[in-house]
Amino acid sequence: MTDTSRVRFAVIGLNHGHIYDQVNILLAAGGELAAFYAPEPDLSDAFAKTYPRAVRAGSAAQILDDESIQLVTSAAIPNERAPLGLDVMRHGKDYLSDKPGFTTLEQLAEARRVQAETGQIYSVFYAERLANPATRRAGELVRTGAIGEVVQTIGVGPHKINLPTRPAWFFERAKYGGILTDIGSHQMDQFLFFTGAKSAQVVFSQVANYQHPDYPELEDFGDVILRGENCSGYVRVDWFTPAGLPTFGDTRLTVIGTEGYIEVRKNLDIAGRPGANHLFLADRQGVRYENCENVEIPFARQLLDDVRNRTETAMTQEHCFLASELTLQAEAQAVRLGFLAQPGPGF
Repeated sequence: MTDTSRVRFAVIGLNHGHIYDQVNILLAAGGELAAFYAPEPDLSDAFAKTYPRAVRAGSAAQILDDESIQLVTSAAIPNERAPLGLDVMRHGKDYLSDKPGFTTLEQLAEARRVQAETGQIYSVFYAERLANPATRRAGELVRTGAIGEVVQTIGVGPHKINLPTRPAWFFERAKYGGILTDIGSHQMDQFLFFTGAKSAQVVFSQVANYQHPDYPELEDFGDVILRGENCSGYVRVDWFTPAGLPTFGDTRLTVIGTEGYIEVRKNLDIAGRPGANHLFLADRQGVRYENCENVEIPFARQLLDDVRNRTETAMTQEHCFLASELTLQAEAQAVRLGFLAQPGPGF
């Protein structure tokens, strides 16, 4: 029998504003926010004002020891997310991390081991797909064969840097993991999802600090070439979105198939259509446009069902870990350019 009981969830770690998106989608799907904890008083005060019915826990342990809480979600400092996830799973709870879910391959290996031992869910919120109506619609079209067999994805994730608003950890590579680990994780997730690849390799990757010498550990550009089973992918991410653009970035996805292609403009149509979630499809019959603002996003509902029923409908564990593995491999082997480059022999 399918379990439909309400899932009680809690929050540990409030260091990125994505936590509000994570909480809101879980609430909208019928979850119950039971408690939260963060060591920073200012972050906790702001969160408490937004969700006054949630208990303000005195420690993370208070939440982990509460047997009535089934799921923990977090947007802690990136390098702290995986260690927290291990504790969550060892306490018999499921875990939803903001992206990136890991900052090192060693963290990923340990998470795989503990997840296999406990059987708990370790999920990463790849919001560019899981919370984006146009990307959801693109997935529906691909699954119905609208563009034939997918042979390549091209994902670009430009962002505004907004330097004065960034916390200190944003500029420490050991804490944020690098640009490919961070922003690029979205594109790795989409590459696997749209191509259906169950394995893949990083053919080439590079990162750079082109414009921020005052922040020597910041990476402001990165790109990757991927190869899967009879498919390929290209990823480009950066912090060069100009101040005049009316959104945080102009993130786009192109899915190329044997019978056509789809382009998703997630944040805005730079050509002038208002709003977000624009989808364009070209096939043998012609070209058409869809506004996807009202497409349902089922991720949170599916995740709560998975928590109740021990299923894998929101995202398979294999997919979650493989997307993270690709980002970490790309970051680890990347050629360093710009202010990151190290002088070689003879220089």
